[in-house]
Order: sequence, then structure tokens, then C-alpha cells
Amino acid sequence: MSSKTKIIVLHMKEIIYTGIFAILGIILIIFLILLFIPGNNSDTLPENDPVPTEEATPSSDTSVNSSSLYIPGIYNTELMLNDQMVNVEVIVDQSQITSVKLVNLSEAVTTMYPLLQPTFDSLAEQIYENQSLENITYASENKYTSLVLLEAIRKSLEKAQP
Repeated sequence: MSSKTKIIVLHMKEIIYTGIFAILGIILIIFLILLFIPGNNSDTLPENDPVPTEEATPSSDTSVNSSSLYIPGIYNTELMLNDQMVNVEVIVDQSQITSVKLVNLSEAVTTMYPLLQPTFDSLAEQIYENQSLENITYASENKYTSLVLLEAIRKSLEKAQP
């Protein structure tokens, strides 16, 4: 039995093109699978729209007199800023707001939103002075940033109300 040797000539250009198209096809299939997996809620909300989500951590003392303004504890509201979570933390005792701060503020968020921290600091100073969200002033160039932050602080304070 004799077998003849067959020689196949492949051009390197054809091999490279075939490899590139195979990789692109695999990436496209993976993308389509990820796009249609149920439970992905990113389609319902715009990416750059900050959306407050709520989380509360009241203290263990839940007994409140009728004269107290707040239930003492730590209250958080999460802001979604371009796929980054930022927590607005409000700490209250029975009669006053003791602390308002941004938690989990990453370097990426401060780079993308440079007015976030200075605007928040300005709002926090006014909140400490007034002990309420009434008569808060902000610059016109910080209007939308201020409104988003004030809404997150308001949601946290609503959770602290008896």
C-alpha cells in the first residue's frame, strides 16, 4: 500500500484573516449572550443618570419619645454615578444631624465629577448650621449636582424620622 503525500499550501494572510474573524465571532456571541441574560436592569436606566437607592442602618435603640426629631442611627442612601456607587451617610441623634458625609468616593468618581466633593462640603456646612434642608443655597454652576446630593440627603433624613 502506498500513500501519496499531499501538500497543502496555506498563505499566511489567509490564516491571519481567519483567526481575526474567528475571534470577532466569539466576542460577538459572548456579547449577545450577555445582552440577553435576564435580570440585567441596565437597559431601563440611563448610565449617567444618578439614581438614589435606599439603605438604612438605624441604631438598636428604637424607642423614641414624642419630643425627638430623629431616630438615632446611621442612614445611607446610595447614588449610582456612571456605574460607580457612592454612599451618602447621615448620622443623627435624637435632636440633631451630627454628620453628613460621602462614603466610598473613589478616585474615578472624583475625576469624572470634580464638583461633587466641593459641592457636598458646601451643602454639609449649611446643613450643620441650619440643622435642616430648608434655605440651602448653592451656586448656579453646581445646581444639578447640588439637587442630586440634596435629594440623597433628604431620603436619608426621611428614614430617620419617627
